[in-house]
Amino acid sequence: MSSLSASIIGTGSYVPEKVLSNADLERLVETNDEWIVSRTGIRERRIAATEQTTSDLAAEAAKAALLNAGVNPEELDMIIVATVTPDMFFPSTACFVQTKIGAKNAVCFDVSAACSGFLFALETARQFIASGARKTILVIGAEKLSTIVDWSDRNTCVLFGDGAGAAILRHKPGARGMIHTHMGSDGRQSEILYIPGGACRTPVTAENAALRLNTIKMNGKETYKQAVTAMMDAGNRVLEAGGVRAEELACIIPHQANARIIEAIADRMRLPLDRFLINLDRFGNTSAAAVAIALDEANRTGRMKEGDYILLVVFGGGLTWAGSLIEW
Repeated sequence: MSSLSASIIGTGSYVPEKVLSNADLERLVETNDEWIVSRTGIRERRIAATEQTTSDLAAEAAKAALLNAGVNPEELDMIIVATVTPDMFFPSTACFVQTKIGAKNAVCFDVSAACSGFLFALETARQFIASGARKTILVIGAEKLSTIVDWSDRNTCVLFGDGAGAAILRHKPGARGMIHTHMGSDGRQSEILYIPGGACRTPVTAENAALRLNTIKMNGKETYKQAVTAMMDAGNRVLEAGGVRAEELACIIPHQANARIIEAIADRMRLPLDRFLINLDRFGNTSAAAVAIALDEANRTGRMKEGDYILLVVFGGGLTWAGSLIEW
């Protein structure tokens, strides 16, 4: 029996109202707008309100995706949330989203793959649809990174923001949908980008609280090098597997971490930068939410039409990386 294809039939996104500009950050740490923009391309990012949780952000993105797809919440039979900032260790953030949107028939769980999480979750959903086990799946990338940023570290606090993006997958007869996905991991390099404390290995205690071990730590230069190499490899692999040339792509949606990384990938792919959807200047790096938010923006602004090929490529802590070739 041949497997069923899985297509993205709707997208949605949500970002908090509060804008944190580079000028605002100048009052927090020793930095300035020119330094941040020249090194990252980021000009501002969104910060969730204290009372907002990751599941709140995710639920808003989910509602937008359901409306875009014309799907009723009760039609969902699975919800997968990719996040490294869950509401709690358990229950899963997906379970909280289920309640908030009224998707009473959905099986719910979370995926943790840092900035690669949305693509890992999309591929997981694709396989459930391909096997016939599930028909309509909601995939969300959502983060409240402001809760795990060290706001005294000028090298990392300028990078991250909060937000959520969502996609709904379903088999669409005659469409290739998600053509091929390549995923990779290298746990040997976990300390390039990680949070050392807060879980069972190094619990936060009264004695170590001042060390801020439950915040993001990053080796920026090594992260840049690994990201470019891994994302290029993933992109090339899925293009080859799908029989599609780079110049045939209508839109490339890369992880929104750093403008220099995206420029390096465009250069190596020999494609104009305007072929890439870039919104990190407005939202910063929102980890698992980044590509999801950008995908919704591309969809709503007409960057691709039915039948177009698009490429998603991501890289994150783990190390993890992935590429997905999709027929829209």
